[in-house]
Amino acid sequence: MKTITVKANDAGQRLDKFLQKTFENLPVSIMYKGIRTKNIKLNGKRCHIDDRLREGDIISLYLKDEFIEETPKAYDFLNASSRLDIVYEDENLLLLNKKAGLLVHPDDREFRDTLIARVQRYLYEKQEYDPEKENSFTPALVNRIDRNTSGIVMAAKNAATLRILNYKLRSREIRKFYLCIVHGVPEKKEDTLEAFLEKDESNNRVYIHGRQGDGTRSIRTRYRVIGEKDGLSLLEIELLTGRTHQIRAHLASIGHPLLGDGKYGTNALNKGTGFDKQALCSYRLIFDFKQNQDKTDDGMLDYLTGREFKLEDVWFVNEFWKGIKR
Repeated sequence: MKTITVKANDAGQRLDKFLQKTFENLPVSIMYKGIRTKNIKLNGKRCHIDDRLREGDIISLYLKDEFIEETPKAYDFLNASSRLDIVYEDENLLLLNKKAGLLVHPDDREFRDTLIARVQRYLYEKQEYDPEKENSFTPALVNRIDRNTSGIVMAAKNAATLRILNYKLRSREIRKFYLCIVHGVPEKKEDTLEAFLEKDESNNRVYIHGRQGDGTRSIRTRYRVIGEKDGLSLLEIELLTGRTHQIRAHLASIGHPLLGDGKYGTNALNKGTGFDKQALCSYRLIFDFKQNQDKTDDGMLDYLTGREFKLEDVWFVNEFWKGIKR
């Protein structure tokens, strides 16, 4: 038999999802059978797979030890680099300046040194995160940016912050701004572009269409020309929808691919410029929270309302003003 007390970071989850994350050796079929036969109980009573957990709930499991014993864990995040560029930190939230070239999450080529692993190592060494004291929660990133895109990434230190900020992103209460350099000069100095994006998972590529079709999603991208020099333009972008490769593909579709972008631009355009990755940076965030819109947090993050965070030194801006060889 094993009992678990639900902690604050586990509250709000479905019972079945929590059990799957907590007990790696527990087959789904055994879990469902245990719930059905009352060998898994919630607060001493019969439970259901979709029960929502609350802090302080007690889960009792009358199952074989092989299914519920703890597997010794080696923390891969301790192998990550300790380097983090912290823009802002409080008890709930980290804002990080991710460098171009660093993955936010592991993939099949790199699984040790990623941004999330660095965050987990940092919080572990600060004694703000201890996997042994958590049932299922791990510090998590709220937003993601591409490997070769730099800029601000949000990391939640607790489950409540993660839920709230995910909601705020979905409801467009966090405004995200980017700087980029594009080839050519847009005809309009300011505009809001609208189109439909189709994602090709097999090729890790997206396609832009003028009309809605099967598998497409609507996108909106607002831009403003900040400067023009040597046939290039420095733009500020406000991302009104957040789709994969949206900025890169949307601007390329109107004839202005990003400098350094070989996927949606061409290597011939970028040759000789010294840019081997896209000149794109998520440089500014505004927490534009609407009062009483979110019923999940009791005002926990209200102190962020109206706050703006901005990177003052974006790696390609000085290069733009000095002049880029072409």
